[in-house]
Amino acid sequence: MAQYKGRVALVTGAGAGIGAAITQALLRHGVNVVGVARRRARVQALALKDAPGKLYALEADVSKEESILAVFKWIRENLSGVDILVNNVAVLVDEDLTTAPTESWRRMLDVNVLGLSICTMEAIQDMIRRGVDDGFVIHINGLWGHNPPPNSKVAMAAATKQAVTALLEGLRKDLVARKSHIRVGQVSPGLVKTEFFNTTKHLTPEMYKTAPYLEPEDIANAVIYMLSQHPRVQVHDILIHPTCDPF
Repeated sequence: MAQYKGRVALVTGAGAGIGAAITQALLRHGVNVVGVARRRARVQALALKDAPGKLYALEADVSKEESILAVFKWIRENLSGVDILVNNVAVLVDEDLTTAPTESWRRMLDVNVLGLSICTMEAIQDMIRRGVDDGFVIHINGLWGHNPPPNSKVAMAAATKQAVTALLEGLRKDLVARKSHIRVGQVSPGLVKTEFFNTTKHLTPEMYKTAPYLEPEDIANAVIYMLSQHPRVQVHDILIHPTCDPF
């Protein structure tokens, strides 16, 4: 991680759960973090007095392109640019494919696929423009990005995760063609104990009483592992199951 000390990371969905854990892990390793969330105060609360990294909290909605562009503009004007991007924010709507309102699908696609892609494009263009050849883009995906959906209610959500897997490989090939040493990767966890299921209809926090789960810090540790590898090593995907996961 020494090469990234004092550099700038952008973490989306930084206000809680996995994003919050990643933000604080990066701060502890001396990375300056721009934490983005729809509620700025939640990001501000993550500041660590004893951490060498500095936290910058910004309010943004990743489903809106103009909001994303405003974040990158602020970073360029105040911190020179992004060296690490962690695409963490995601939305889950658990409704049947034959009954779900179109708006539910649109929201997931706008955040999980388009928002992620716009953030990625802006970060890569910024790195190339500044001559940064050791940058890193990490997607927080999920096991649904590799496996068939377990039921119809999460089929569209799983489709967005599988799109992320395809986009990551496409990005890798794009950078190879450019002869760029910017690295990319994704972390794909199973069930993680977060606030993610507080607003879903069928998947509820009750599942944590019976199903094995991971903690947000487990995912943050995987991100640090990916970043800390020698520049010749690109860890492309880390799949993390909770111990005794039946799926």
